[in-house]
Amino acid sequence: MPAQNRPRVTVGVSLKMYFGHHETLNWARSIADLAARHPAVTGGTAELFVLPAFPALVPVTGILAGTEVRTGAQDLATEDSGPYTGEVSGAHLHEIGARYAEVGHAERRRLFGEGDTVVAAKTAAALRNGLTPVLCVGELDRVAPAEAAARTVAEAERVLATAAHEGPLGPVVLAYEPQWAIGAPRPASPAHIRAVCEALTGWLATRPALSGSRVIYGGSAGPGLLTELGASVDGLFLGRFAHDPAAVERVLDEAREEAAACTA
Repeated sequence: MPAQNRPRVTVGVSLKMYFGHHETLNWARSIADLAARHPAVTGGTAELFVLPAFPALVPVTGILAGTEVRTGAQDLATEDSGPYTGEVSGAHLHEIGARYAEVGHAERRRLFGEGDTVVAAKTAAALRNGLTPVLCVGELDRVAPAEAAARTVAEAERVLATAAHEGPLGPVVLAYEPQWAIGAPRPASPAHIRAVCEALTGWLATRPALSGSRVIYGGSAGPGLLTELGASVDGLFLGRFAHDPAAVERVLDEAREEAAACTA
């Protein structure tokens, strides 16, 4: 989608492995009802995407059909087909209606040993199969904002430069998630988030191949944060704070208010 036509605020939700199957479907029904009536979604000022567990992708996509909510996967294979037991390819995901694929999350790196090479290969796999990569980047330890910005821009540049060896780049969602803030009681400070997200946005502006990309913040993000951050981010990537659909609605309320402020 051309940058000038895309929604002003992007809100993503990863359910990780918190919900059971029927709980996921019930949550998706609530989100479908919300999306059908919320002016931020119906009016195009916010884009909402959700990443359920693999078994729920098909039914959740069906539940959300007819709304403006898109679905995606929390992971994907580096390859498109073949003898890869337990893997799910980008081609398969696109065929069943997914439009996003999360790559590089800190938990995948820490628990499954996925390094930059694997993350880059998954990013390339998403792009060549018509999926928008939600590329998670962020520093491991708490450091000063300027240092965090330098490390995070370097990480994004490293991964995407490697991905470019496998095929053309395209729009991505850079999800800034400082690893020390994931699962914490509170997100990073607004000043810290602004410094890093503005640096990422500035770097993206120098890369024509990534035109149309967005920068969103995750890492204990929830209601209230978008208002604090204002135009310094393109949106939020929500986790456990989105388990209650009412919290998603509050974030969408903020997205509507932010879009109105930008056009005032």
